[in-house]
Amino acid sequence: MAHLIIIINIILIKIIAILLSNFRPSKEAAAASYNYINVVSSNYGARGDGRTDSSQAFLKAWGAACSSAEPSLIYIPDGHFLINSSLTFKGPCKNRINIRILGTLFAPTDFRALAATHSWILFIQVNRITLTGGGTLDAKAAAFWACRRNTTSSSSSCPASGARSLTFNWANDIVIDGLKSMNSQFMHLVINSCNNVMVRNLRILAPDESPNTDGIHVQHSTGVTISTCTIRTGDDCISVGPNTKNLWMERIQCGPGHGVSIGSLARDYSEGGVQNVTLTNSVFTASENGLRIKTWARPTTAFVKNIHYRNIVMKNVHNPIIIDQDYCPNNQACPGQSSSGVKISDITYQNIKGTSATPVAVLFKCSKSNPCRGIKLQDISLSYMNRPAQSSCLNTNHGSSLRVVSPKSCLPVSE
Repeated sequence: MAHLIIIINIILIKIIAILLSNFRPSKEAAAASYNYINVVSSNYGARGDGRTDSSQAFLKAWGAACSSAEPSLIYIPDGHFLINSSLTFKGPCKNRINIRILGTLFAPTDFRALAATHSWILFIQVNRITLTGGGTLDAKAAAFWACRRNTTSSSSSCPASGARSLTFNWANDIVIDGLKSMNSQFMHLVINSCNNVMVRNLRILAPDESPNTDGIHVQHSTGVTISTCTIRTGDDCISVGPNTKNLWMERIQCGPGHGVSIGSLARDYSEGGVQNVTLTNSVFTASENGLRIKTWARPTTAFVKNIHYRNIVMKNVHNPIIIDQDYCPNNQACPGQSSSGVKISDITYQNIKGTSATPVAVLFKCSKSNPCRGIKLQDISLSYMNRPAQSSCLNTNHGSSLRVVSPKSCLPVSE
């Protein structure tokens, strides 16, 4: 019986082999399911030799992908690709595009080539774009920072502002996964006027004294998720600008840097609000701030509401929890005694633990004309030099404290 089964199996295998050998797929079936574009192929001419400018090759590859009726994969292999000028990848495109970066894209050593453009790599009016791979964007901004720090530099020789490394304007359904951004002149990643954006597994690095090198900046956007990112910069790890809602942040490693900041808001009168923001399961290490909301003391239409911070660890953070409605960096162009018009309400801090680098670990400096409302503290444990830290409240309305709260809450408690 066993011998018969073996014979039958051999016959079946031979029949299948004959059928497969005679099978010829149609042209449609044989065609690739996507448009494959390798930037180093002869069609495009990028060179990963660390010397040749590949700017035009990248733009040509984008043009081929954007005009393709099929989904496209733009492949950037290992190598060092000089991008000597600003790249603008503009849509709308006919189908989705995946850009897979394995190599390193680096900027020219002469920072002036990019600073005037304000953007190094810009995606504008695009949908269904995915950036993946373990590649690196290196903006080589050390000379730019040195110029900005040199007080003897004239305004004509040192640009007032630098280029953002990676920007998405008016884009939808975007995924950015696995990249490394280094040494940006200005903000590393900007998400502006976008919907449905996933940012994950990013490493963002710049020295702690590099000015204005925010890790990720989000504004005028809805439905952004930022997860599992390591951010070490000279400014905010993540900054949240006006008209942002439904922002979810989790597993963020921040520090050094200025923390995760909502604001600054109220720079202009007509600003949209920030609402429905969550930051959870994150760690701050030796950062200037932890959980910060900052607003100028100016009249405005902006507001902040429904913000949730939970499961956060602070390690030697200067201002672990701070609301500052009298924000005025470097005491320049301060608005005087006008109270901030930003209305702040429904802010929840839950399970925030660790150490403060200053005696006051919880600081609520709210607006006199619009006191903070609905602040909730639950399971807070912050110490300073192995002792309980302090809290300070100014212009806060009724709040609540649940379970253990240390430092002791200074909020007026609801009846």
